[in-house]
Formats: sequence, structure tokens, C-alpha cells
Amino acid sequence: MTAPLTEQQPRTPNGNSAAHAHAETETEAGPREHTVARYAWAASRISIGFVFLWAFLDKAFALGYATGTDRVTGEIDRFSDAAWINGGSPTTGYLSGVAGPFKGVFEPLAGAVWADYLFMIGLLAIGAALMLGIGMRIAAATGALLLTFMWMASLPLENNPFMDDHLVYAIVLIGLAAVHAGDTLGLGRTWARLPIVARLPILR
Repeated sequence: MTAPLTEQQPRTPNGNSAAHAHAETETEAGPREHTVARYAWAASRISIGFVFLWAFLDKAFALGYATGTDRVTGEIDRFSDAAWINGGSPTTGYLSGVAGPFKGVFEPLAGAVWADYLFMIGLLAIGAALMLGIGMRIAAATGALLLTFMWMASLPLENNPFMDDHLVYAIVLIGLAAVHAGDTLGLGRTWARLPIVARLPILR
């Protein structure tokens, strides 16, 4: 039965109550907002994945961005001895310059072969997983851990007491895994149907 028209239930031109029209608007807006959110999370996943993957490629081949550029003269020397494939150490430049409270922890690791391999494998695996949208839980956990270590090595910060992009990315990574961001513009749904992933949800 339709509720009687009162002053609290004004009618719209189509004969429906304003409250009913408002409810329809909210219902219609829900799916649109959900779609925007899904694609925004997917774009965030791909973007952060590219950050990791590009860091690997630049350090592996000295492409002239963070690696392969003389910091004093600005001269670019691509595929130089600084490249990991040519014997360069991706951790030496970064960890040897640590000056914060964790200097004693990170400085001895600079240039260690095992640290170089672990760092580079981490960049490649995390970046690839994020770009493809697979293994999001492990990628988010290991990525957040790596970013936290990099944040610790960056202390003290120049422009903020404690917050920088490393921590922001780490927080976003956890959110990506929580909302199954790999299911949109990624292989997350296909990955989730694999028998081993179904048996071991941590691989999701």
C-alpha cells in the first residue's frame, strides 16, 4: 500500500515521492561509484607495479635514471659498469649513504652480493605480480616490508618529520590486496581459480 501523501513526503513531477526518488538515485549511484573505485584501485596497482618494475630495469641495465647518471656532472652513461648485469651493485649507492638512526643496520649490507640479489629479485617479483594482478597478498606484504626498510634507510627525512612516499606506497599496497585489486584489469580471478591458490589462500 502506498503511504499517504503528507508534507513530509512531497511528490516529484513523475508522481513518486521525493524520498523514493532519492533512494533510486542512491541505488543508481552505487554501482557507478563501485566501478570507479575498482578501476581506481586497479590503476593504483598497475602504477605502483610499474614503479617497482622500472626500478629493477633501471638498476639492472643502468638506463640513465637513478642508475647510470653521474650525480656530479649529470652525464648519462647507459649500460655502464653501474648496471647490475655488468657487475654493478644496486645496494651500494643507496645503503652506503645511510645517515639516520639505522645506519649501523644498513651500512654493512651495502654491496653484499646476497643483498643485491634479494633486493633485485624482490623488485622484479613484486613489480611483476602487481602488474599482472596475481599473488597480491604476498606481493603486498613483501612490498610493504621492502618499502618500510627503504623508509628506514632514508631517515632523517628532509621535508617531513616521518611521512614519505615509501610509507604511503606501503599503506596502499595493503589496501590493494584487501580489495582484490588484481581482479580488475588483471589476472586475479583466473589466478584465484588455480587449484593450488584455492588450497592456499595466502597465494591469492
